[in-house]
Amino acid sequence: MRRKILTMDVDSCSLEDVLDSTNQWVKEEQGKYVCVANVHMCMETFDSENYRSVVNSADLVVPDGRPLAWVLSLLSGDRLTQVRGMDLMLSLCQNADLKNQKIGFYGASSETLRLLNNKIAERFPELQVVLSISPPFREMSDRETDRYIAEINESAVDVLFVGLGCPKQEVWMAEHRDRVTCVMFGVGAAFDFVAGVKNPAPRFLQKIGMEWCHRLLSEPKRLWKRYLKHNPRFVFLSVCQLITARVANRKFSRSIK
Repeated sequence: MRRKILTMDVDSCSLEDVLDSTNQWVKEEQGKYVCVANVHMCMETFDSENYRSVVNSADLVVPDGRPLAWVLSLLSGDRLTQVRGMDLMLSLCQNADLKNQKIGFYGASSETLRLLNNKIAERFPELQVVLSISPPFREMSDRETDRYIAEINESAVDVLFVGLGCPKQEVWMAEHRDRVTCVMFGVGAAFDFVAGVKNPAPRFLQKIGMEWCHRLLSEPKRLWKRYLKHNPRFVFLSVCQLITARVANRKFSRSIK
């Protein structure tokens, strides 16, 4: 079931739900894309109507950020868990290994992809990694894009991890869903975490929803503007949404008595 957090639709799903959906989609051999959502993505959808359409048109939007999982739980009344991008990526690799599915990587630098492939090979020696593309960071020509799409399809990849960063990766997946026959996951920084290029936040920070603080301290020059702009607004707006939802529920309950 989907619920709206501010202007972004988020699916009330578990890790097992994502794996089940992926296995079904792989059998269908149709292009699908999954957004791994956090506060940053939520606020980007709030600020941009075009990007909102991209995210809300995804086949699945999973709550990667713990604050999103909290808000989703309060809105639904169910106890919902966070589906972290790094955990999701590794679980999908394990699932692909068991189901004999082919995986691929699109995004990041050549060096990060080299380290990522090494780490994945250590964890899953039998896993079929059939694609590893490091596209240029600049805007590409139509001819370059066509070449990469052809390479993706020729590889017969089943699950493609896209690590271009938010919001670029979601836009890329939406633009090419109808041109590929694989399931795409926009996992962003998970490439760096699995590859060992960056260290994930300690578990205790993850549990209290402060993973962003670890990332800010790790990359202050790159991230301080993002967190200063998005985090306070998200807290304020989500509290307003929760209060409004509670008042509406009370009025509805009184009306049916």
